[in-house]
Amino acid sequence: MAAVAPPGNQSDINVSWDNIVRFVRQLSHDLRNDLNAAGLQAAFVSELTGEDAELKEEVKRLRALISKLAITLEGISSAVGQISPNMMPYRVSDFVEDVRQKILKDFPAESAAVNWENQTSDAMVSIDPQLLQLALLEIFRNAFQHERGEGPLAADARINNEKFVFTLSEPKARFELSTENWGREPIGKVGQGHYGLGLNRVRVILKAHGGELRAQYDPKASELVTTITLPISGADR
Repeated sequence: MAAVAPPGNQSDINVSWDNIVRFVRQLSHDLRNDLNAAGLQAAFVSELTGEDAELKEEVKRLRALISKLAITLEGISSAVGQISPNMMPYRVSDFVEDVRQKILKDFPAESAAVNWENQTSDAMVSIDPQLLQLALLEIFRNAFQHERGEGPLAADARINNEKFVFTLSEPKARFELSTENWGREPIGKVGQGHYGLGLNRVRVILKAHGGELRAQYDPKASELVTTITLPISGADR
């Protein structure tokens, strides 16, 4: 007997990524408008509380929650948006140091467990430093937060065959995901506060720079190795 799809089953619907992006950005825009209005109402309520300290504190918490939700929606909208890099020449060694300093600032506890190796000398790249830094920060953020194993992380930057090659090796006792389409399966794995958009964003940023993203798990070494490659200035793109 043939299987019958339950009422309301829509597993046969195919939606293009462009349509999903338009939907997410419009929904985010509409919800942020509502949240802005709610924030204004909360501010008005705060003015009506008089000298009631406890009520003022509750309104303050409400406004903080509204602001957090608005920031989350803005982040999701940005994560699916188009990339428009402002390219400029940049010394690779300086960029790697910028990333290292940013890691120290944003992840003070975790950064102590990163061993850095920078062998990029005076090579230059044409990049949008802010965008590319965001991409590398996402790689580190994932390494720090998702099933991290025991031991240090190794960040290695070097020039190889007219390419800037950056690898991050992270210990993982177990790893069951496929790396074949790494960064090409947005919203494939979601959870509370995580929407499966980060690696896709990294891939899009690198593609806009003429680069690429790869990952490979080494079961013998129990390491996930993420590799970013970019052409250096003067190399064929």
